[in-house]
Amino acid sequence: MHRAAVVLIGCQLLTLGRAEILDRIAVSVGNKVITERDLSREIRLTALLNGTQPDFSPANKRETAERMVDQLLVRSELEASRYRLPSTAETDKELRQIRNRFGSDAAYRSALAKYGVSEDDLKKRLMWQLTLVRFIDVRFRPGIQISDEDIRKYFNEHVRTLAAEAHPNSVPSVDGYRDSIEQTLVSQAANQQVEQWLKEARRRTRIQYHDEVLQ
Repeated sequence: MHRAAVVLIGCQLLTLGRAEILDRIAVSVGNKVITERDLSREIRLTALLNGTQPDFSPANKRETAERMVDQLLVRSELEASRYRLPSTAETDKELRQIRNRFGSDAAYRSALAKYGVSEDDLKKRLMWQLTLVRFIDVRFRPGIQISDEDIRKYFNEHVRTLAAEAHPNSVPSVDGYRDSIEQTLVSQAANQQVEQWLKEARRRTRIQYHDEVLQ
């Protein structure tokens, strides 16, 4: 993000004949910051993608800020390592899918204006989502092993009854659901590892919330 500003006492200042407050720091994460403008943009983008109204309540501001702290921690890891970033073609494909939701280019442009975000903001958000998925796939998923016992247990506890209700004239078999169950269990295990990694990363990082901005 480009900032022609001077950081001073938790605020970004731009001198235009006089000092004028343009942006405030919402969270400090190590030597990086999340500004009030960053927070607002994230809330608007999330609402656009979910088809909901932007929620600027203190509770959602705090929840969004926590999510953005996690994002910064992952970005720091990506900067320190050599993960392959998504290509422009991959990001453009995701953008086309989003645009198609609106039925026409005019409706899409109208939605961007309504939510107060630019197409560049949206592209950066979509690229980040792809980057995060790739980070998890490369960093956490390869070492996960799912046993046959784990698959059968999940089938008996979560799938068998629903499968029987959906197909009352047949007897559900674990073999018909093995691949999907394995993917579900791998995803759950990867998410648990990500949560643990983030907990450790947070413990090592100085994080300061500016509550006056999160109200």
